[in-house]
Amino acid sequence: MSDQLGIADFLSPVNKAFLSQDAGYKEGQIGYSIATYEEYMPELEDASFVLVGCPEHRGAGIEQQQEEAPDAIRRQFYSLYYWHADLKLADVGNVRMGASITDTYAALRTVVQALSAEGKTVIILGGSHDLTLAQYQSYASTRQLIEATCVDALIDLHPDAILPVEHFLMEMLTGMPNYLKHYNHIAFQSYYVHPTVLETLDKLRFDCYRVGNVKEALDEMEPVIRNSHLFSFDMSALSNAHSPASTISPNGLTGEEACTLFRYAGMSPTVNTVGVYGYDPRLDRQELTAKQIAQQLWYLLDGRSRGKREASLTEKDSFNEYYMAFAEVETVFLQSKKTGRWWMQLPDKKFIACSYKDYLLASSNEIPERWLRAQERG
Repeated sequence: MSDQLGIADFLSPVNKAFLSQDAGYKEGQIGYSIATYEEYMPELEDASFVLVGCPEHRGAGIEQQQEEAPDAIRRQFYSLYYWHADLKLADVGNVRMGASITDTYAALRTVVQALSAEGKTVIILGGSHDLTLAQYQSYASTRQLIEATCVDALIDLHPDAILPVEHFLMEMLTGMPNYLKHYNHIAFQSYYVHPTVLETLDKLRFDCYRVGNVKEALDEMEPVIRNSHLFSFDMSALSNAHSPASTISPNGLTGEEACTLFRYAGMSPTVNTVGVYGYDPRLDRQELTAKQIAQQLWYLLDGRSRGKREASLTEKDSFNEYYMAFAEVETVFLQSKKTGRWWMQLPDKKFIACSYKDYLLASSNEIPERWLRAQERG
């Protein structure tokens, strides 16, 4: 098949060792049925998700090529069993490394933008976390206003830092023109973040969630992720015990919690680019971190399969409606009969994602913080 999207020049084919006929995948495994870029670009028309590797680590100060990072993830992902027949998968190989890191950003941006324009959900196998900037630029290049969510133990907002991986958020959050309507940061670890960074983000009306709060009420993160378009996950968010290649902290999310966040991203009707970053296979042990990432991606598919069953908010019969007033404000809460998820109405009659906890607060005549933050942002 010809390269209809014009992206083949930016890509290297998938290593033949991961193709079903060579690796001996069993019928029912992902590697047996995924459409891969070998000699020719695969047919993408029916694909729901498209994988693209980007082994660019220069932004983290690692000069040598790390081609093995996406391939190690593929090796584990392809071996998982394919439970979601309603979703078709494709893999277009790895982005070719540019002469400079900005060349790689441009190539990744071009590939992601072209795939997204065709209605595909793109999964980026990184690569260092600064590749999130190219992920964001794929929206900015078409002037699309988006919401973004990053999961990371650190908040990479250090203007004096030399390495892009430590300051890429500065350009993403404050660069002009800016197409970021809202930003969420999940699972940061306070002792690694300067207090003034949080103050700055709060003044911008962005929302940040400490790892302890995330672990105490993981289900509260579902409405945070639901309205996002860009989902970026740095493996440093996991504790070293659950991700051996992550050496930033002995504390953090568990593997199960990370999988749940990926399921939430899959359930979102708007998330259409997902990046997994910060995986260095040289630090891994028995590819356990690669296995962890593979299972996170499996739950992304699981979430999308579940989310497809959700009804439109206009289908009144598919929701329980609760009319109430809190602090002299009249509003409506909706609960889906199919998935159990919640929405609440703002004064402008627009519905936003919320949680059962928000409903309980409102029914006790308290103003949910999520409602207040949405009002502040206008």
